[in-house]
Amino acid sequence: MTLTGAEPIAFAHRGAMARERENTLPAFELALRLGATGLESDAWVTADGVVVLDHDGVVGPRLRRRAISSVPRAELPAHVPSLAELYAACGTAFELSLDVKDPAAIGPVVSVVRAAGVAERTWLCHHSLAVVTEWRGLAGDVRLVDSTRVSRLQDGVRGRARTLAARGIDAVNLHWQDWTPIYVELFHEAGVHAFGWDAQTAKVLDRLLATGIDAVYGNHVDRLVAAVARLAPPVPE
Repeated sequence: MTLTGAEPIAFAHRGAMARERENTLPAFELALRLGATGLESDAWVTADGVVVLDHDGVVGPRLRRRAISSVPRAELPAHVPSLAELYAACGTAFELSLDVKDPAAIGPVVSVVRAAGVAERTWLCHHSLAVVTEWRGLAGDVRLVDSTRVSRLQDGVRGRARTLAARGIDAVNLHWQDWTPIYVELFHEAGVHAFGWDAQTAKVLDRLLATGIDAVYGNHVDRLVAAVARLAPPVPE
């Protein structure tokens, strides 16, 4: 059972990247058409303050790579979408998970999602708990996610669950191999959502969803959607 009792979120990692170029509008649009209930990407901010979606945060040929933070929006490749363009193309009826790799992007990201009216459906992730904690003070209306691994939890699973609850962090995101039903229960007891990433096969998805996880991330949208559907109780005849 998920924390809310609702169906787990099926986050399409970088959109429908198994079928379209990752982190592009066609990939995001296809993911939603295939039934994904969430989209995932990485957020960066350009030199002129525009939030864009890209994995590496650099553009250009190999020997002339430039950080997105040093490039104006107008000079980026055409396939790199802005966050505002994502909402314009796909609407707002989905959960959005953003790995904000450049902490400088947090303010612009929050501004865009607030303007779109979807702060409560936006999950902002970072691998540093200190950074995520700082974000809580800057943005009280968005959802925040501690992205980590069990091996990095010096305070242990129960301790981290209590820490996240105390700091107002909404979710923890662990690799699927880290999750057990007991770990999910510990976070749920603290009121913290449990997310699992890198779930690529039907076997892994079924195992992960059986723990009561609240969201799964994967590259294959059809597998994500099918696995979540298998959780649904049969319809009475």
